[in-house]
Amino acid sequence: MSEVIETAVKLLGEKLGGSFSGVAKFVIEGEGAIVADSTGVRASDDEADVTLTASAETFEGMLTGDLNPTAAFMTGKLKIDGNMGLAMKLASALA
Repeated sequence: MSEVIETAVKLLGEKLGGSFSGVAKFVIEGEGAIVADSTGVRASDDEADVTLTASAETFEGMLTGDLNPTAAFMTGKLKIDGNMGLAMKLASALA
């Protein structure tokens, strides 16, 4: 597992706190994928209700609070495939 994925798993786990319902996959281009669900956050490429895809730089900005997830989506830096309602819950948790 890459250092980028390890760091993202840790930061995302802290943000979501294990209270996330649904299954979301975060694809970090060139690095791998992370899945968040009710059991926690882990490096995985499992099926999900919603998939969010972005560069490592964009994910880092969202996880550190430097980039608003909605703004990232509106500017094309973040691609979302699947359940948009679940994506909106994630945006609230990350903001």
